[in-house]
Amino acid sequence: MEIPKGKLISIGGAEDKGTNSEEGFVQRNRLNFFELGILKRIVDETGGTDKRIEVITTASSIPVEVGENYLSAFGKIGCTNVGVMHIRNREEAMQQEYVDRIKAADGVMFSGGDQLRLTSIFGGTEIYEILHHRLAHEAGFVIAGTSAGAMAMSNTMIYQGKSDLAHLKGEVKLTTGLAFVGNVIIDSHFDKRGRFNRLAQAVASNPQCAGIGLGEDTGVIISGGNHLEVVGSGAVVIVDGKDIKHTNITDVSIGEPIALENLRVNILVRENGYLLRERKFLPKAGEVMVY
Repeated sequence: MEIPKGKLISIGGAEDKGTNSEEGFVQRNRLNFFELGILKRIVDETGGTDKRIEVITTASSIPVEVGENYLSAFGKIGCTNVGVMHIRNREEAMQQEYVDRIKAADGVMFSGGDQLRLTSIFGGTEIYEILHHRLAHEAGFVIAGTSAGAMAMSNTMIYQGKSDLAHLKGEVKLTTGLAFVGNVIIDSHFDKRGRFNRLAQAVASNPQCAGIGLGEDTGVIISGGNHLEVVGSGAVVIVDGKDIKHTNITDVSIGEPIALENLRVNILVRENGYLLRERKFLPKAGEVMVY
């Protein structure tokens, strides 16, 4: 299996400007994680403030406002070479201008919003292929994403599921994501929106996947497709279904509650790490690098 040389940075979200939020949650217009240094970490991993970063606002329903917020935030930490790509449909995603900009970028940042927009607009395009190739072969290349932009990174992606119904079979909807990292399922706004049952059901139906529940103002840096480091102020919950002994998910009808035995849970905070393939918790993220 080829080990990717680039890095992924998935952020649990702080702003939520998209079209796919759950009923009852207030939408906000601030980049909380900027103040906690996660954006600066993205810049550092990309190679510094002079490197080219492209912000892709495709997931958002208010892309111009989102783009302006990111330009301001990156500008405050000294970035001088940031662009915004307001790609709204597949036709625009195939335009040569955007293809060339992705080829020239040192890092890419996907905003929040609706993750299904990302997969349906970019899936199978030249931009999709370029991102996969560069992630695999270029050390220093970074793909970052927040909220929907983080959730779309995995091969198996949650695209719908209300927290208060997530214990019922069929309420959590899954599809194929952008597949920048395999055998994980990523959920965002994890603690604020009570999404444990949502991620647990997703993992129960895909126990080969490690579920990564990202708290707000919190992110993970994934290196080599395996080594995970937590950054930010909150917590990351790893839901591990590899050792599930009993589940009724194949036996009950749609709409009935599901049961799980021996679902493993790890809670990580800043500087903790995790090895995805080995399902191993690391008290210090830098102490072991096994790919």
